[in-house]
Amino acid sequence: MTVTSSLDPLVTAQNWAESGRDVAIATVVETWGSAPRPIGSHLAIDGEGNFVGSVSGGCVEGAVITEAIEVISSGTPKMLEFGVADETAWQVGLSCGGKIRVYVERLGR
Repeated sequence: MTVTSSLDPLVTAQNWAESGRDVAIATVVETWGSAPRPIGSHLAIDGEGNFVGSVSGGCVEGAVITEAIEVISSGTPKMLEFGVADETAWQVGLSCGGKIRVYVERLGR
């Protein structure tokens, strides 16, 4: 494995899954206006809350990690939306004026 691939969240997620960890993948699927990460950005999360990659930054990632642990448990994927228009936008740290949608799904099983 190269340094580049070892930092790839999808490679890490695959390695975690192959080692027996429960894993979810969060993917930025849409952005509007100013967004910290582009479409296609990934965050890999295991059942213990370990993570690698980025879908936004700040508290948005904390919220995504919390939702990912629920997705791992339930097996039901979720579409999350964060934006400055949401009443929780300032709480989760997306005050840049943009909006993002993040799809979270469990890997495998």
